[in-house]
Amino acid sequence: MTTAAADPVEPEKPRRARGEQTRQLILETALRLFRERGYTETTMRAIAKEAGVAVGNAYYYFDSKEHLIQGFYDRNQVAHRVAAEQVLADEKELAPRLRGVLHAGIDVNAPYHSFAATFFKSAAEPSSPLSPFSRESSPAREAAIAIFREVVDGSTAKLDPELRKELPELLWLGWMGVILFWVYDKSPGQRRTRRLIDGAVPLIDRLVSLSRLRVLRPALRQVLALIESVRRDD
Repeated sequence: MTTAAADPVEPEKPRRARGEQTRQLILETALRLFRERGYTETTMRAIAKEAGVAVGNAYYYFDSKEHLIQGFYDRNQVAHRVAAEQVLADEKELAPRLRGVLHAGIDVNAPYHSFAATFFKSAAEPSSPLSPFSRESSPAREAAIAIFREVVDGSTAKLDPELRKELPELLWLGWMGVILFWVYDKSPGQRRTRRLIDGAVPLIDRLVSLSRLRVLRPALRQVLALIESVRRDD
């Protein structure tokens, strides 16, 4: 009588769990050191030492500091989505949904403001993998656009079908502008960025409402055609 072979999958589960714990430990340590020492001054060796892992182990999970930032991007989008859950559940009008999501994004990013400016110097380089527009950043970018798609699709706003399709990405581009403003905002608690959000959202809401007017549809089509043309040339 033969004995059934042991399930080879089960032993892998504890190893995967430990691996994920190590990965998160390295990422958390890196973000803390970025805050304390700055992005440029923090090395992979320093991160590994502070995390209590071998340098080779750190490189096993993250090929470089740039890959650590990609891990931060991915986690940041998950945190943004969680922080926005309540307002997306409670609000149905476009303006309060958008305002709440933008403020939630600032809340999530707030702990990293101290090193944001030095880090942004690397991310702003067009060829950098840290750029939010890079191929490497595409998973985080798509996750961010998905949040704004939920803002639009879950609202009661009546939109032109073509605008509805493009609006989430346009809102994300606007969010990138807000983040750039936030990076260099030295007001206490970045109050100026909060005021920018509160002032811009009603304007966006108004423009979206006006887009339904028949007289503005030709201009809207031109804008959307321009966006599509730029996207194809990218």
